[in-house]
Amino acid sequence: MQIAAADWIVLIGYMIVIAAIGIIVGLKVRDTEHYFLGKRAFGPWLMIGQSFGIGTHAEMPVSLAGAVYSMGFSGIWFQWKNLFATPFYWVFAPVFRRIRRTTVAELTEDRYGPWMGAIYTVFALCFFTINTAGMLKGAGKVINQAVGGDVGVNAIVIGMTVIFILYSFIGGLVASAWTDLFQGVLIIALSFLLIPLGWGVVGGLSGMRESVDPVYFSLATPEGISAWVIAVLTLNGLIGIMAQPHMLAAVGTGRDERTCRIGFFYGNYVKRVCTVGWALVGLMVAVLVAKGTFGVTELVDPEDAFGFACRHLLFPGALGLLIASVMAANMSTCSAFMVDSGALFTQGFYRQHFARGRDDRHYLWVGRLSGFAITMVGVLYAMFLIDRVLYSFLLTETMASYMGISIMGGIVWSRANRWGALASLVAALTTNFSLYAWMGERLDHWDPNVFLVSLLAGIGALVAVSLLTSREPLTRVNAFFGRLQTPSRANPISVTSEALDREHFTSPLPQSEAALHGEQSLLVNLLQLRKGAAGSGILRAYRVDLGGLAWGWFLALLLVVLTGVFLAL
Repeated sequence: MQIAAADWIVLIGYMIVIAAIGIIVGLKVRDTEHYFLGKRAFGPWLMIGQSFGIGTHAEMPVSLAGAVYSMGFSGIWFQWKNLFATPFYWVFAPVFRRIRRTTVAELTEDRYGPWMGAIYTVFALCFFTINTAGMLKGAGKVINQAVGGDVGVNAIVIGMTVIFILYSFIGGLVASAWTDLFQGVLIIALSFLLIPLGWGVVGGLSGMRESVDPVYFSLATPEGISAWVIAVLTLNGLIGIMAQPHMLAAVGTGRDERTCRIGFFYGNYVKRVCTVGWALVGLMVAVLVAKGTFGVTELVDPEDAFGFACRHLLFPGALGLLIASVMAANMSTCSAFMVDSGALFTQGFYRQHFARGRDDRHYLWVGRLSGFAITMVGVLYAMFLIDRVLYSFLLTETMASYMGISIMGGIVWSRANRWGALASLVAALTTNFSLYAWMGERLDHWDPNVFLVSLLAGIGALVAVSLLTSREPLTRVNAFFGRLQTPSRANPISVTSEALDREHFTSPLPQSEAALHGEQSLLVNLLQLRKGAAGSGILRAYRVDLGGLAWGWFLALLLVVLTGVFLAL
């Protein structure tokens, strides 16, 4: 496949528009709160675009199309594995707003003290570096395949890096959020562009039914993705998502708690809908290959299915749009990671331990330069150290889940302490890697039973060690939970790491008032629902959380039902 003039026009136009959006909105950024958090003033559309863009990567449609090509539409569960975790995002979102911090490292330090905050910072920097590298390498491989191998993978990595660094360096999270919104449209285009182009070629649903085994139209979970595996993966997603270092900026920067909820839930729900488009591409390729439509009767590598569809169905100009969409899928996340890593280094490390009391402009430039430096480490990692992209993502997913034990435990259980937090991480990681070594598997392998055993080891260590050692200082714990129990509207002032004392929170809202408005947090009060209701009754006190959770479950089930009905037509 050759890149035509029309493709170059689309690509160059995309680069110009993205750079212009990022630079124009970024020129208004003058301080750290604006650069790192967008002044916590993003509206619902920006929040949806930000959550959707950060959570969607270029390797996802490629891997899913390959799975569906191999085993039928049931392969969609390789991406829908987190579908039933999505409704809980409505409940989780306010926590990131109410903590009133810039990074998850600061949340960890507030809860467990400075050395646990430092441990989290090390984890987060590794997370950003490995994930940035994996996404850049993954997009490079997809684009390289789409253009017939004429452009080197590392050259593509460098090209993408230059673009997203340009606008992210200037505009921070504001530029990242606005470009995420625009790029979200391109990611949706990536999800559905190939379907109308191939629908007539395969003869629609009736034509496809005549060409492949009926099992290809089943939504039953495939071998290896049983209901048990989906349940464990849901648990994995629920715990791991709380520890991912970009979540506070991605979820907690809305102008109010409802906006944060809308962005987090609907941004990820749109991704679940796009998954249906990726699966349909894989199904169409299975039909095209079965019929020998383009002279090919078998794909050597199932993950070539997406590239096969691109090669035979796209027209000049559409290939450029596809490449732009792939770039958008990864650059949106890499841009956010660059800003978040700069915030992590500046707020959780540099400001706390090296340069207290400097003017805000000093910290703004430290954030820009440190984010750039950490991103460049990720670029070098991508160019020289990554072989299989999948292994990189599996590694960081596992790390986040086991770090999440102490984060989630510290939010729902006031007795958790720093020694228990450290023990949970050590126990979970040791159990996980020891079992894989004993089984003769790669250390970044993922098995549901191993994960569950390791998770239980970590939870057991958190509980046992916390009970056997002294409590965290009561003033620290009370201040931490005072913020989490207080809706952000009741204390809307702008806060920075130095402006908000870790051991004092002087404006808590009485729990009875929050309960009367239905604003009590199900997550924070999970182990004390009746006490958290403060006499208002559970249904009334947690009304906002319960209503959103029910709606989320309805939409998740509706998506499964509608997809099943479509396949049965």
